[in-house]
Amino acid sequence: MKKLKFNDIFYIFIICSVLGWVIEGIWTLVKKGVLINHSALVIGPFNLIYGVSAVLLSLVLCDAKNKPAWQIFLISLVSCTVVEYFMSVFTEMYLGFKTWDYSKKFLNINGRVSLMYSLFWGILGLLWVKYFYPFIMKIIRKIEAQTGYILIGIIIIFLLIDTIITFSAIERAKLCDKGLPPQNNYEKFLDKHFNSSYLRNMFNNNWLN
Repeated sequence: MKKLKFNDIFYIFIICSVLGWVIEGIWTLVKKGVLINHSALVIGPFNLIYGVSAVLLSLVLCDAKNKPAWQIFLISLVSCTVVEYFMSVFTEMYLGFKTWDYSKKFLNINGRVSLMYSLFWGILGLLWVKYFYPFIMKIIRKIEAQTGYILIGIIIIFLLIDTIITFSAIERAKLCDKGLPPQNNYEKFLDKHFNSSYLRNMFNNNWLN
């Protein structure tokens, strides 16, 4: 793997956040028979832990392509498990709730990580290095050749707006559940489009804990 530029890191983050959303959606559909929006933001399909983990794997494993599979597996397992744990801590600190809870899973740590998902990260990291990374980098090169920095700027602005709306929606939904009416058109907009029901589907009913 070549040394990554900012463009590479950004696009890896975005593409894999979307792919993570797809993977989680298929997983819960097969497992539970229901469609769940596993995005971390209220607009768009962005499962950010996959984006962060993909960037981490790309940086940590940049020289690991030719290493034995078991080493790649272990590095992926450990590094992504650490990321998952601290992202859980981060979201709980800043959002006020756990966005996932593995407390009922076998060999979990504080409900934030579990053995099953750590093994999943190890397998995903191995597949990432051997197959996905080269394919995604080809896509990124084509995007860069046609858009340069313009698309990156547009996406960054969109994500900033999306983040602000997400935090606003969480706070407004909590007030709405307490029976407090909207005070302005923006809060009416949030009540209509990103209400308690919408958030419960996103955050697996954990957001009120």
